[in-house]
Amino acid sequence: MASSSSPQLSNNPAHDALAHVADRVGAAASFLCAVHCAALPFVLTVLPALGLGFLGDHRFERIFIACASALALGSLIRGYRRHRVASALWIAAVGITLLWTGAWLFDSGESPLLHAGLVTLGGCCVALAHILNLRLTHLFGTCCPPNQAN
Repeated sequence: MASSSSPQLSNNPAHDALAHVADRVGAAASFLCAVHCAALPFVLTVLPALGLGFLGDHRFERIFIACASALALGSLIRGYRRHRVASALWIAAVGITLLWTGAWLFDSGESPLLHAGLVTLGGCCVALAHILNLRLTHLFGTCCPPNQAN
């Protein structure tokens, strides 16, 4: 009999597949965000010529960060509820903090290297958190989360 204090997740394979897809998409998007932020200072002059000037726009970056943060939190909280290991959540929290700090506090033209560094590091942390969440979910599955008896 399940206790009422521990939330029960469905054992529906479709939900598990969706969670894995969300983590994979989140990891890929976070990695691409990190590459985008690291490379942007070098390719900023080329983007408009290629019709990709919107990629250098801070509004695009902020929308992308907001979407990546929402995807990360949803996916990682669901993973935590399954495997009960908080390390992926902590790494994501650091990454999201770096992303938002870089995108909002250091978004001015005065410190482009600090902006690029913070956002790149934040994106890498969020990608790492997704990958760790995938590994933990695969490792513990639905069977035996640590520190919990069936």
